[in-house]
Amino acid sequence: MTMKISPVGGAAVGLLALLAVLPPASSAAASAPAAAPATSVASTSTTAPTTPLALPRPSGAQPVGAVTFHLVDRSRPDPWVPAEKARQLMVSVWYPAKKGGGGRAAPYMTGPEAQAFLEGRKITDVPKEMLSEARTHAVAGARPAGRKGTLPLVVLSPGFTLSRASLTSLAEELSSHGYVVAGIDHVHESHGTSLPGGRLAGCVACVEQEADIRKFGDKAVRGRQADVSFVLDRLLGRRPVWKGARLIDRSRIGMAGHSLGGAGASWTMLRDKRVRAGINMDGAFHVPVPEAGLKRPFMLMGAGEVHEPGGRDTTWARDYARMTGWKRWITVEGGDHGSFTDYPLVTKGSPREVEITRAYVTAFMDRHLRGADRPVLDGPSTTFPEVKFWK
Repeated sequence: MTMKISPVGGAAVGLLALLAVLPPASSAAASAPAAAPATSVASTSTTAPTTPLALPRPSGAQPVGAVTFHLVDRSRPDPWVPAEKARQLMVSVWYPAKKGGGGRAAPYMTGPEAQAFLEGRKITDVPKEMLSEARTHAVAGARPAGRKGTLPLVVLSPGFTLSRASLTSLAEELSSHGYVVAGIDHVHESHGTSLPGGRLAGCVACVEQEADIRKFGDKAVRGRQADVSFVLDRLLGRRPVWKGARLIDRSRIGMAGHSLGGAGASWTMLRDKRVRAGINMDGAFHVPVPEAGLKRPFMLMGAGEVHEPGGRDTTWARDYARMTGWKRWITVEGGDHGSFTDYPLVTKGSPREVEITRAYVTAFMDRHLRGADRPVLDGPSTTFPEVKFWK
């Protein structure tokens, strides 16, 4: 059976709606303020998959482990549901693991999360098992590997309505190269987040986003900064939540985010000095970088046309000019808003865009958290001719 997707809007049906990874219809502007319209998806046909998503194998030498935590910040109420007097977060930690440990593969997402995602995207002809039974490469609960205080930490924040699962391939890649990675589910900001006790938290924030996109964007970015800082407190504090936290080098922390998560990366760096370097993957800057500037390393990595100079997202040119440290502005020709997540693996049947994202994010973190020379960041590459560099 073939399905057709029209440009963003309406009740898009079929697998390619995953590629849009933008809230449908009235929510489509979640990735960008009015000055920067959301990326649309051209009409395309595809065939519904019958097998679960299979992530590409990480390219690093180290096995990967993964654990999941339910964290509760009792110092503040939930920003979207004030009646909940404590902010809840679900966090996955990926990390280098000892070799030969064996064990079961870490889950990609739960069945209820997959169902909520498909229903939220108005996708009716794809079984939830395609996502809930996706094949990952991390081993659940594997023993961490590394020397005390030596592993850099990277925080990943997903796009609005998406879960931390959407960045799993990137997380596994970084961990296979010796990074600890913390992926955050910002509860009530995704179509569905599974909580302990069989509970499922829905997208309460979607209501506010639809009512006032500008007010929503400011609130959401500031809330994500608070979420990230709390997660860092729980990983790096005197009583860390993860038993392998002693391996983390507290002086080498980076952050990368997709869409709204990318918008949160720059603001988090401005508010939390522990984060040394950051990447915005195809997200508009809902909270502007102040004129005083951002002095630490930052990279903009977006889809072609929309995020090229002169493109529809005018926030990139404004804030890039205010970055006074090491910086890069790159775009992926032929890419779209979903190119920086796992979903092109299914919707396009090719790992190319995932490969590009993994290569440039890892190179950026290597350079700024490890001091390694990574020429791929210096200009156009014959290996990745789709990637364009801008001033």
